[in-house]
Amino acid sequence: MKRGSTGATQAPGAEAFIDALAERIAVRVVALLGNGAVQQSRLLNVDQAALYLGRTEDSVRHMQKAGKIPVVKLDGRVQFGVRELDQWIEHNKGS
Repeated sequence: MKRGSTGATQAPGAEAFIDALAERIAVRVVALLGNGAVQQSRLLNVDQAALYLGRTEDSVRHMQKAGKIPVVKLDGRVQFGVRELDQWIEHNKGS
């Protein structure tokens, strides 16, 4: 047995097996992304919008209630469109 890059002991052939497995996973992920099987939602909830904007959830709620940020209301829920947030960011640059 030999030591791997992490210092852990590996069985003979383990590194080749791990590399082959990683390659298969990578190929599968690329195929899924290429087929549109994995898609980011265009609508974000408050905590997702906060992460997207680099703000706190309270800050996003305050901006939403003050009408300073565009929202989408669906079934009584407030959501934020990614495109609208991007437009809002562009419009407010340098302000």
